[in-house]
Amino acid sequence: QVELVESGGGLVQVGGSLRLSCAVSGRPFSSYAMGWFRQAPGQEREFVAGISWSALKADYADSVKGRFTISRDIAKNTIYLQMNSLKSEDTAVYYCAEASNVAALTNPSFQFNWGQGAQVTVSS
Repeated sequence: QVELVESGGGLVQVGGSLRLSCAVSGRPFSSYAMGWFRQAPGQEREFVAGISWSALKADYADSVKGRFTISRDIAKNTIYLQMNSLKSEDTAVYYCAEASNVAALTNPSFQFNWGQGAQVTVSS
């Protein structure tokens, strides 16, 4: 059974940094695109960043461009989200998931294998 497990969330002040990890278990390697999503209280879940299986292509939501960086360690079957210059509006539960390709990550109908989520709280 394939499982995605997020880690690295926590409490940080405005302007600070955090790095999230999402490890895939139950499969020797992933040939899927993977992405980060977030859901703030009372809001719908939104796409944050995605990366292709080869790590050669990445995409970001406009709200995080220039501040967040997604990366992938193929050997470790893990993706990361480096979050810099954090703002209070980045506070949310962050999830990782898979899709067939990076474009599909932005379509809720094509996302699968969700992790349990990691809380990120940015305090002012």
